[in-house]
Amino acid sequence: MTDVAAPASSAPEVSPEKMRMVVTASAAGTVFEWYDFFVYGALASVMSAHFFAGLPDAQAFVFTLLTFAVGFIVRPLGALVFGKIGDAAGRKGAFLITITIMGLATFAIGLLPTAETIGVWAPVLLVACRVLQGFALGGEYGGAAIYVAEHATHGKRGAATAWIQTSASIGLVGALGVILGARGIMGEEAFRDWGWRIPFLFSIGLLAVSVWIRMQLEESPAFQKLKNEGKTTKRAYAESFLEWKNLRIVLLALFGVMMAQGVVWYTAHFYSQFYLERILKIDSKTVNLFMIAVVLFSAPLYLFFASLSDRIGRKPIMLGGMILMLLLYFPGFHMITRAGNPALAAASQTAPAVVVADPADCSFQLDLTGGAHQFASSCDIAKASLSAAGVSYSSEAGPAGAPARIRIGATEVQAESAEGKSPTEIRAARAAFDGQLRQALTAAGYPSAADPAQINYALVFGVLALFIVAATALYGPQAAALVELFPTRIRYTALSFPYHIGTGWFGGLLPATVFAINTATGNIYAGLWFPVIVTAVAILVTLIFWPETKDRDIHV
Repeated sequence: MTDVAAPASSAPEVSPEKMRMVVTASAAGTVFEWYDFFVYGALASVMSAHFFAGLPDAQAFVFTLLTFAVGFIVRPLGALVFGKIGDAAGRKGAFLITITIMGLATFAIGLLPTAETIGVWAPVLLVACRVLQGFALGGEYGGAAIYVAEHATHGKRGAATAWIQTSASIGLVGALGVILGARGIMGEEAFRDWGWRIPFLFSIGLLAVSVWIRMQLEESPAFQKLKNEGKTTKRAYAESFLEWKNLRIVLLALFGVMMAQGVVWYTAHFYSQFYLERILKIDSKTVNLFMIAVVLFSAPLYLFFASLSDRIGRKPIMLGGMILMLLLYFPGFHMITRAGNPALAAASQTAPAVVVADPADCSFQLDLTGGAHQFASSCDIAKASLSAAGVSYSSEAGPAGAPARIRIGATEVQAESAEGKSPTEIRAARAAFDGQLRQALTAAGYPSAADPAQINYALVFGVLALFIVAATALYGPQAAALVELFPTRIRYTALSFPYHIGTGWFGGLLPATVFAINTATGNIYAGLWFPVIVTAVAILVTLIFWPETKDRDIHV
């Protein structure tokens, strides 16, 4: 693909005051976007007990993560709908609609009744709210990035659009700040009981401010120029996806930068959080403080890498972020384990867990039907209990028809099948086995939770900070690079679609995919092969095919 360079831009001059309003209005919506997803991600463990009660612990958590992911799955549909509106009728109207739908759906989650009150309708309503959020968000990022870039001065697009990327940090800090504040004021028990609703209800204030600011805006200069010249398109889908010159760019964006951004960014910000809390058993408050610290650390990095890309180019910086994360996946999480819960790391070496079971008795414990499968065989109960305890294990074939047993060092614990029993009896059987297993794990040196006195806080933060450096190097210049990649008349549609497949399908599904692979294999690191493979493919595609775009005139 050849570069299209221009010595100067044909963009009209935009005053500094107006530019500040443009950036503020656009960033406000993306702050809201990230606030929503960080709140849900941070509260996944708490909400699983309210909306998926009755499922095995590991299965309930995976199902909660899938509900988190469903908001991402529908994003490409929203990208198509709002992208066409933005390319045909204007940028401003499209992302005014998106933020309103998104905000009302977020607020509604705080009002939902739980499974204890309305049974299966609770997860159904939760999924419906997530679908609305994801649908609206499909048009949000592309609209914000394009609106800012089409106002920005030539040669400073990276620095201007960096504020859209930095808004992710503001959204996370806001989300975790509200969560920590609510937890501190009402106590952990009350927060887990009903206080988890507060962060969702708080979002209505963010919605009001964001809508008011956006209503003050005018249309972007690039779109207005197209409209005045009669060059706006009514065939955004056909031009974007049926003409090879444009489809090639869409595919390049997806299988290059966007696919990598999905797994790199969500590993650094979401899966690392799940890993600290769910696998290493570090208390929620400490995990939230870790995430606030690394996100505050990240905020200036988006601006730094984006501004640097205005000078030396987008491609080398984004590639650098991908390569750094590829090198960090496995050693990074191994270091976090040793630093965050050294007793767990030591016990897994001195007293490894082995599940001895008839292979025919074991299932892949990911039921997407909402709990129709109870996973009540002796093997399923044994493996689910180990996964819930955050313990890696290996599997060994046992005699046909024999009940599963767990060998921990020199100690064995036998699991009994609960198949054919009522849900209440199955839960009781699991609880009884969990108690026996906990005693055996404690005797073998496995901690029930990370000891705060043994955590190497500096090393955990250091590894998380390296993850963040990689993510910000990739994400900082990304908005400018994507806007520059696509022609103006189809920019909203053609940019938004690959962006939301990359972030939605590869990024949004990452926590659930990695956790399910870990549970199935018994290896707390096995799921990392998913982001490793995706990142490696994206590096090759970007290295070979991605053009340098920083000098392009996006108004021609």
